[in-house]
Amino acid sequence: MTSEITLFVNPTAGGGRGARAARSAASALRDAGFHVTTVTGDGPEDALSRARTAVEEGTGALIAVGGDGMANLALQAVVGTGTPFGLVAAGTGNDFARALGMPLGEPATSGRMIADALKSGRSRDIDLGRIGDRWFGAVLASGFDSRVNDRGNRMRAPLGRFKYDLAMVAELAAFRPLPYRITLDGGEVREVEATLVAVGNGPSYGGGMRICPGADLTDGLFDITVVGECSRATLLRVFPRVYRGTHVDHPVVTVLRAASVELVAEDVTGYADGEYVGPLPLTARCVPGAVRVVGP
Repeated sequence: MTSEITLFVNPTAGGGRGARAARSAASALRDAGFHVTTVTGDGPEDALSRARTAVEEGTGALIAVGGDGMANLALQAVVGTGTPFGLVAAGTGNDFARALGMPLGEPATSGRMIADALKSGRSRDIDLGRIGDRWFGAVLASGFDSRVNDRGNRMRAPLGRFKYDLAMVAELAAFRPLPYRITLDGGEVREVEATLVAVGNGPSYGGGMRICPGADLTDGLFDITVVGECSRATLLRVFPRVYRGTHVDHPVVTVLRAASVELVAEDVTGYADGEYVGPLPLTARCVPGAVRVVGP
């Protein structure tokens, strides 16, 4: 394997932690004998173009440094190429890093783990979700949580995660269950009133909320968590349990499993790995062994 590898960096991730994390990870990789090239970009499209060029030119690995958005962007560049993908968590949510078992907030340790895996040839192929030509690693969110995202993205202030807390309060005030049609593997159809529907390739979103706690990156299936019709009071009681994953034991929650799922609902958008995908209807497919990862 070539010793030339690429760090794909979002320097502004985590309020500026991305740039510092990149320096620490690059130092660890160079100490292990790798030649490291850093790639950024003027916006997501330019960054993705540069990452794809690095892959096409034969980089030995593409290592994303940032949060879930940067990881998602890197996946678009490496999927199906056989180029190893690594991740140094330096964002706010870091849910895909959690799913991969990477340490959070320890870029030097992450760099050493990735270097060791590359030198020993240790890698594994994991599943990804696919929506049209877009790929995702963790969770496709829709319903109450995606409406919180919509509202938060429209707010100019305050900055940071606090605006999403405010957006959640505002959405709770306007809360109502939504009629969904859920089609599993092109066959079974369920029509339900749902608070939210989350399609999990990995277990968590939103910075450690284990919305799909049983999701497995290597089983070829999604875990689909459906939070059914419930009152605001019930939602407020159930939602805190999502951090432990015990919400799935509540009677209003159903977990389905399928290799593909179509979600249909009016005036609902989808977010995958925290990134806007588009309005429903959306069809997601789990693609086994779509990307090769290096790390633990």
